[in-house]
Amino acid sequence: MQFLDNIFFALLLAIGIGYFAINVKKLIRNIKLGQDVDRSDNSSERWKNMTMVALGQSKMIKRPIAGFLHIIVYVGFVIINIEVIEIIIDGLFGTHRVLSFMGVFYNILIGSFEILAFLVLVAVVIFWIRRNVTKLSRFTSSELNGKPKNDANYILYFEMVLMTLFLVMNAADFHLQNLGIGHYNSVGSFPISQFIAPIFNGMSEGSVVIIERVAWWLHIAGILVFLNYLYFSKHLHILLAFPNTFFADLNAKGKLNNLESVTNEVKLMIDPSADPFAAPANPDAVPAKFGASDVQDLNWVQLLNAYSCTECGRCTSSCPANQTGKKLSPRKIMMDTRDRLEEVGRNIDLNKGVFVDDGKSLLNDYITPEELWACTTCNACVEECPINISPLSIIIDMRRYLVMEQSAAPMELNNMMSNIENNGAPWPYNQMDRLNWVNE
Repeated sequence: MQFLDNIFFALLLAIGIGYFAINVKKLIRNIKLGQDVDRSDNSSERWKNMTMVALGQSKMIKRPIAGFLHIIVYVGFVIINIEVIEIIIDGLFGTHRVLSFMGVFYNILIGSFEILAFLVLVAVVIFWIRRNVTKLSRFTSSELNGKPKNDANYILYFEMVLMTLFLVMNAADFHLQNLGIGHYNSVGSFPISQFIAPIFNGMSEGSVVIIERVAWWLHIAGILVFLNYLYFSKHLHILLAFPNTFFADLNAKGKLNNLESVTNEVKLMIDPSADPFAAPANPDAVPAKFGASDVQDLNWVQLLNAYSCTECGRCTSSCPANQTGKKLSPRKIMMDTRDRLEEVGRNIDLNKGVFVDDGKSLLNDYITPEELWACTTCNACVEECPINISPLSIIIDMRRYLVMEQSAAPMELNNMMSNIENNGAPWPYNQMDRLNWVNE
């Protein structure tokens, strides 16, 4: 019977990790649909950035209450899952608390796991209340209706159940240790579950063993289910926050990149030896697009940003355009980009690895020009994001497409560009009249 349990556990583990690996492969493929961009420079600064922002949670604490609670959940969830190593060994080889040979250190580990599990439960309950009872404004926006709102609650329920199963498993184990039943030797320290254990008083030994085993199996199965749910949820930032902060743009926030396609055209214009009528080196090549109208036109870091977004809404709550009633929501920009990228990925899956034009695009079908032109390019969204996501870079690239490919800029902007072209300045005065104000 024990032998069958081990085989079943190995199959469960293989299926869980295997399905996760398939989704990770799909995730990497979707991100690689973006244009190439070099983010290999200044590696020391990038490692520092990742350590401080992703690991150290330095930007989370700008909002102290949410930041402190998030750190508890983050640290607790990561450290508690160290016990998964022991569960996997026990499940594969039929042992029980195999790491207990570490003695006092093991007692400290289990005790700290329990305290953290309790703190995570408290923090998660507070998060649930903030979302569903007090209803903070950044959690009640229309863009969160439906799946996004449910997704956030599902994650909170997942964490509640996993932490509860962990404590119930330990409480039953502690009760059986006190009874001296079978292989339940007196190991570990149980500062929280010892207060749960009395509920088993009066139960038969067999019933408590069943409860302990059921909690153990549900705990590991729940972890595997949660692991595979990550790909379909906003909680993917647990994994992607680290590469996202590592590959973040290190330039000053006000600095814009030059489009390579435009740069090449300008070089051709000012190079006296260049023949403007010469045939292109590769006549079959598709001309480079100015700006972005769909996810394939964005670079891979921007697509990584979209998958990393946790939909916390800090960007939108600090956006001056959004605060004055404009349609723009930086959070929605990232959510729309991810939704479109997922749609493109499903298209590729259905067509055996090839994207077939579906008549849709990120621009207009997901993000409207009204949203794009509402942006003041103040960088507040970039500054506020806890993991250095840049909604502004996507907005700028899509604006470039509207201006340079579709000539669809607002009238005020078109007037300014006409003045620059004709007068060498944004104002509607020729150069001869530019200093007339001195005489007034």
